[in-house]
Amino acid sequence: MLISTTSLIEGRPVQRYLGVVTGEVILGANIVRDVFASITDIFGGRSGKYEEVLARGREQALRELEDKALSLGANAVIGVDIDYETIGARGSMLMVSVSGTAVVL
Repeated sequence: MLISTTSLIEGRPVQRYLGVVTGEVILGANIVRDVFASITDIFGGRSGKYEEVLARGREQALRELEDKALSLGANAVIGVDIDYETIGARGSMLMVSVSGTAVVL
């Protein structure tokens, strides 16, 4: 499955548009709170633990997007957008959402 943030894949014209596909992951309050509580590896303003949680959420959301595209018969998703939001009381939960257009190239 080819997944791209661009709307065109050079040399691979879109044969058929199958529709918008999405993937959403919400990381529960305990995960985010534990991450913030265990930030011990901050150096230069970066937190490896928090970055791991973001990466895991992004990978899960992209996997969900890919599964939905495959179920439509797509072999690519173009125009992919990835968003991160905090939700819940005092931003205690993290939501990762991805969307794009499922296509046949």
